[in-house]
Amino acid sequence: MYKYDPIDHSIVAERVNQYRDQVRRFIAGELTEDDFRPLRLQNGLYIQRQAPMLRVAIPYGMLSSVQLRKLAHIARKYDRGYGHFTTRQNIQFNWPKLEDTPDILAELATVEMHAIQTSGNCIRNTTTDQFAGVAHDEIIDSRAVCEIIRQWSTFHPEFAYLPRKFKIAVNGAIEDRAAVQMHDIGLHVVRNAAGEAGLRVLVGGGLGRTPILGHVIREFLPRTEMLNYFDAILRVYNRYGRRDNKYKARIKILVRELTLPVFAARVEEEFKHLQGGPATVPHEEFERMEAFFRPPAYESLPAESRAYRASLSENKAFSTWARRSVFAHKVPGYAAVTLSLKKTGVPPGDLTDAQMDAVADMADQYSFGELRVSHEQNLILADVRQDQLYALWERARELGLATPNIGLLTNIICCPGGDFCSLANAKSIPVATAIQERIEERVDAIDYLHDIGTLDLNISGCINACGHHHIGHIGVLGVDKNGEEWYQVTIGGSQGDESSIGKVIGRSFARDEMPDVVDGLLHVYVQQRYADERFIDTVRRVGIDPFKEYVYREREHVAA
Repeated sequence: MYKYDPIDHSIVAERVNQYRDQVRRFIAGELTEDDFRPLRLQNGLYIQRQAPMLRVAIPYGMLSSVQLRKLAHIARKYDRGYGHFTTRQNIQFNWPKLEDTPDILAELATVEMHAIQTSGNCIRNTTTDQFAGVAHDEIIDSRAVCEIIRQWSTFHPEFAYLPRKFKIAVNGAIEDRAAVQMHDIGLHVVRNAAGEAGLRVLVGGGLGRTPILGHVIREFLPRTEMLNYFDAILRVYNRYGRRDNKYKARIKILVRELTLPVFAARVEEEFKHLQGGPATVPHEEFERMEAFFRPPAYESLPAESRAYRASLSENKAFSTWARRSVFAHKVPGYAAVTLSLKKTGVPPGDLTDAQMDAVADMADQYSFGELRVSHEQNLILADVRQDQLYALWERARELGLATPNIGLLTNIICCPGGDFCSLANAKSIPVATAIQERIEERVDAIDYLHDIGTLDLNISGCINACGHHHIGHIGVLGVDKNGEEWYQVTIGGSQGDESSIGKVIGRSFARDEMPDVVDGLLHVYVQQRYADERFIDTVRRVGIDPFKEYVYREREHVAA
């Protein structure tokens, strides 16, 4: 993984010192709240319902075991013993004291981490496929591209105060696991007729109040020109994006109002002046960055481990877990493993300090000391020998990290919601727990989940959509009705290669109705599906009306 050079160390140290003085002046009353707000936001600090919240950057989701242990230490010393992994592959601490935050940033700097630009109207953390570098369907390793974007975007003076926040995602594989259509700029690695790797560029995607899928603005962009082209896009956005209304300030609104052809023409006009300029990335720089992500010292192993195959046939629980949690690796004899942070009763994405330390040990023992964070709020050990999968599973079970639900209904993506966030209209975590518990009540819970099959359930506590509810096969949005918490339901959303925005099925529901609503949606699916048909495919085939009619009829029957 990327290692800081002396310039990186110097820049981060200077920022820590600047921020320490800013906090001191704010506490002393020398800075007003309005003065301090943009300064703290550029350093990842929000003021939430209960306490400050500090969001720490995990560039493109990559962590070393040393860094994870530092996060565990911070959770113990400065927070309440846990951290929350987010849909942008970052981590949040929900209970730090304001006066302690400079010390936290100083500690992060000792392991080459920071919280710079994890909030505010700037370019945020660039995200990518959690299996980058090991995926069996990979075109190129996207991490070098992400690191170049990170270095370009960090402290970029021209884009430090954009009309609104700005998010970039990169997918380097055939299958889109980075949800690129949901980003301000989305990048697909592609090859041209000559076999050269380049980028298909999408622009204007995003969720929130106005969910929009990104539009292709360039079918093939040479990688060497990517920063010049990004400069062109952001200059057009900076120049024409609205600043008078934050709800209409995202680039997706600008693209929609100008129309894609007009927006694209302005970008191309700007690009004429930038192409081949100082921001051109020479091939040597790509090679230098790629060197940071060279494969570890893999052993020469059989394509399939006999011990692994035997364990699958002898242990049903292990086989059930492996079916959902083990991902094919491009190196024979290895696998990538997802550790589920979605155990029933635990807020999705949360991990305790003790679990962080234990996972760091697992990364050292099984995966060359590295791990990943997915935008689905789970952790990945990317380089595990097949013959060690059984031992890894036993340890993960002890830690509560082996729930066999990856890709299934209870693998719920969920924002912190009204328990923490000052923007939320309703709580998210209790709804997630109630739905998980309803499934757990079934005698055949595991078999039932696997029979239902692939199903994404996403929950957001407000229209900002941090839980990505718009792209859940089932999406849940917390809304405020006369001071009370209610929940609007969408179905038919999807991410990846078949991205779509979910459709609202009707009026909102009370919190205690939500498990019954989900039960109803599943009942219709089971009745309507063809053999081996996924929930999303059934919804697309029959439409939302059968689901809507059944759910509301059942609610009226219960009310009567």
